[in-house]
Amino acid sequence: MSKQPHVRRADDLRRRLEREILSGRLSPGEKLDETKLAQRFKVSRTPVREALLQLASGGLVDMRPRQGAVVAACTVQQLLQMFEVMAEMEALCARLAARRMTNAERRTLEQQHRNCAECAADGEPDDYYEANRLFHEAIYAGAHNSYLEETTRALRNRLSAYRRFQLDQPGRMDRSLSEHGAVVAAILAGDADAAADAMRGHVTIQGDVFTDLVSALPPAYVQAVAG
Repeated sequence: MSKQPHVRRADDLRRRLEREILSGRLSPGEKLDETKLAQRFKVSRTPVREALLQLASGGLVDMRPRQGAVVAACTVQQLLQMFEVMAEMEALCARLAARRMTNAERRTLEQQHRNCAECAADGEPDDYYEANRLFHEAIYAGAHNSYLEETTRALRNRLSAYRRFQLDQPGRMDRSLSEHGAVVAAILAGDADAAADAMRGHVTIQGDVFTDLVSALPPAYVQAVAG
């Protein structure tokens, strides 16, 4: 089912503001006025408000009493810690999925992996991100633990902007797809340990990968996250 027009406008606006924040056009602490944004993007205030709420749920925007929305800052330590926790949670999802997925769920996972491959071949980061999200969602569901699924999804949403930002880096989509292949193979083989290890390696951001992510962020943002 296609999204309602106002929802599509809010999603599009959220993506544009997200890129402006992570590219440095909008700096940490900068106020995001609903009326001015609505005028700038030629939309009503409703999709602007929805976009800002989405960005707030992802941690890129702070909603402050009497001040409204401002661009948020995140320390490097916080970012690293969130990715560490995310890697362990997704690894547990993969471990349980290898043990618990039904045959139908395994077929769905394979289809989502093929969808990712098609998007990677097209070279469209936004399309790949959406296919990637559905791939991971299939694994969350296959773990058959609703609390784990809900908690993992919440943290994934918190990190969504940074994960989308990674996909804009050269070669990342192809590496991601290859890592997906290792996860799928382990899950289909019922190898819980291998599935967890493959997923942990896929999600963990450390060493050169973390340095590349921080280096790709704009100077103003890097200064803010460096504390």
